[in-house]
Amino acid sequence: MKTKLEAICSYVLADEPMAKHTSFKIGGPCDYMVFPKSVDEVKNVLAFAKEAGVRVTVLGNGSNVLVADEGIDGIVLKTTELKAITRNGTDITAQAGARLSALCEVAKEHSLGGLAELSGIPGTVGGGVYMNAGAYGGEIKDTLVSSLILDENLEIRTLTAEEHGLSYRHSVFHSHPQWIVLETTFSLTSANRDELHKKTVELLRKRNEKQPLEYPNAGSTFKRPEGYFAGKLIEDAGLRGFLVGDAQVSEKHCGFVINRKNATADDVKKLIESVRKTVKEKFGVTLEAEVRYVKRNEPDAIL
Repeated sequence: MKTKLEAICSYVLADEPMAKHTSFKIGGPCDYMVFPKSVDEVKNVLAFAKEAGVRVTVLGNGSNVLVADEGIDGIVLKTTELKAITRNGTDITAQAGARLSALCEVAKEHSLGGLAELSGIPGTVGGGVYMNAGAYGGEIKDTLVSSLILDENLEIRTLTAEEHGLSYRHSVFHSHPQWIVLETTFSLTSANRDELHKKTVELLRKRNEKQPLEYPNAGSTFKRPEGYFAGKLIEDAGLRGFLVGDAQVSEKHCGFVINRKNATADDVKKLIESVRKTVKEKFGVTLEAEVRYVKRNEPDAIL
C-alpha cells in the first residue's frame, strides 16, 4: 500500500509512532501516515482509501487527541503541510494545517485584531474550527466567516459561519466526521499593532504561569460544566496530583492531565474515569472530557 500512496501523495511513512505526533506524547504506530501538500493530494488519498475500504484519521497538530497504545489502523492524514496563510484587506484565510499561533502572528503583523486570545493554543486552524477552540473569552466563532471543506462525496463545498454550528467546544463536524476542513477565512478589525503585541505577551505569560506546559498534555481535559469550573471541582475533590501510572492530575492546574514521563493511553483513560467518578460522587456533577480517543479498529470517541 505504501507504494500506491507514494504515487499520489508527496510524503508517506509506514508504522509511524503516533507518540511523535500528539501533544500527549502517547500512542502506538499507525499503519500509514501521509502528509498531503495540496487539496488534490488530499482528495487523491481519500479517494484511494474509499475505494480500498481503508480507514482515514485526520490529524492536525495532535493537541487534543489520545491515541491508544496499540496504535491506529489505516491511514493517518496529517494536515500540517497545508499551512498557507493569505490576507485580503481585513480578511485572513488560513489552510487547515496552519498553526493557530502562526495565524495570530500574521494578524498582529498586519495590525488586525480579534485573534489575540487564541495565540497560545497549540493546535491548527482545522482542529480549532472542529472544536471551536477558545481561550480567555475568545473563540474561533467570533471571527470566522466561512470554510472550504471536502464532504463525504469528495466535493469541495463552502460553509457559511452559521452552517458551522459553532457552540462551546462543538461544531457541525462532530456529526459529520467525514467532512474535512481545507481552509477557513476570518474577518478581523483594524487595531494598534503595539497594543496587540502587549496583549499577546500578557496572555502568553498567563498561560505559562498557570498551565503545566512543561509536561506533555492535551490542553484542558474536561469541558467547563455549566455553573462550575472543572479544575476547581477536581481540586475540591482532593485530586490534585492524583496519579495513575505516569499519568497525573496536574499539581499546577487541576483541569489538566499530564504525562509525567512514560504514561500510557490506558493510564490516562483510567485516570479520567477515576476523576469523573469521584467528582460525580462528591458533587453530583458529570465531567465531560474534551479529548478525542483514537483506537485501532474502532470509531473515534470522546473519552
